[in-house]
Amino acid sequence: MAELVSVVIPTCNRVHTLARAIDSALAQTHGAIEVVVVDGGSTDGTSQMVGTRYGRDPRVRYRWQENAGVAAARNRGIADSRGAYVAFLGSDDWWRPWKVELQLAALRLFPGAGMVWTDVEAVGPGGAVLSPRSLRILYKAYRRFPRTADLFPASRVLAGPGPWSADFGPVMAHCGDIRAHMLMGNLVPTSTVLLKREWIEELKGFDPELSAPGEDFDFHLRTCFLGPVAFADVPAAHCRISAPDRVADKDRKLAVNVLAAVTRALQRHGRALDLPGWWIDEVFGEAHRRVADAMVGAGEHAAGRRHYLHSLRHRPWQWRAYAQVALCCLPPDLAERMRALHRRVTRRPARLCGGARTQAAPNTTPFG
Repeated sequence: MAELVSVVIPTCNRVHTLARAIDSALAQTHGAIEVVVVDGGSTDGTSQMVGTRYGRDPRVRYRWQENAGVAAARNRGIADSRGAYVAFLGSDDWWRPWKVELQLAALRLFPGAGMVWTDVEAVGPGGAVLSPRSLRILYKAYRRFPRTADLFPASRVLAGPGPWSADFGPVMAHCGDIRAHMLMGNLVPTSTVLLKREWIEELKGFDPELSAPGEDFDFHLRTCFLGPVAFADVPAAHCRISAPDRVADKDRKLAVNVLAAVTRALQRHGRALDLPGWWIDEVFGEAHRRVADAMVGAGEHAAGRRHYLHSLRHRPWQWRAYAQVALCCLPPDLAERMRALHRRVTRRPARLCGGARTQAAPNTTPFG
């Protein structure tokens, strides 16, 4: 008998995309599926839509609660789930029909792994495909590990053919201990994740003290410290990418949450990792630099200056950071005018780079 997989979908005022997400979970080729929808206070008719469309389907359970953030919603879904495995799906994302079957096959290849994720196809607000394989575009930490072998020591072809073979042929699955690599930045899209129940219980859920964005990076980082994890190299999920908003407060929260997660992980596990000093310096130098950039963007120049100085203690060769420290000592209006002038002066035509300028998808991931 197939083991039950619980799909946790947090939502708030996304009635226009939620049904597509639920339908993609129910349409999985792995038949034993339950869906737990946790509604964080929607006022757009979400409860009525779920009741009308899925009220007679015993595989779908709807839970409503006051809006306490996405971490609290996912934790409620985990608590209400019953499966041997738990998967997460955003209410504006959706899966290919064989996503769960593929991931269970990957875990059979690597039984020691407790989590598996996949590549993603990025879709714009209007439905156009921005990139059929977007993981290395959206999650910039992969730039530090240009080859999959730089992350995972073990690689095997999934047994097949499977239902994915018609579109993608043989699929490679990879496995390894990536604790140190995850400290450099998030590598895991939450809407592609599937975990074993025993790992979920040991993690004790998402940290509700870390408000979005960035709470998922903390969760995935803690997951990687439980043991080896796996990656199936195929876009098994469609992830909707919103138009870039670059809200200063959102950037600040993201950067601060990432720094908190990295600091906590190293305090708890740093000795066991026995990382070289240069690796620790790289981790903290980058984390403090991102906080500093976000603080300055939010107009908090004194705090930005402090974090630039912290970053420079770890990575003293950052000439841009020295300039930013100096600018943070100036009146904010003058500093911003000088930054704008620098951006105009240093901008170069695309032809100087030997080709047309390409527009990357917006960075929507923590510490990418």
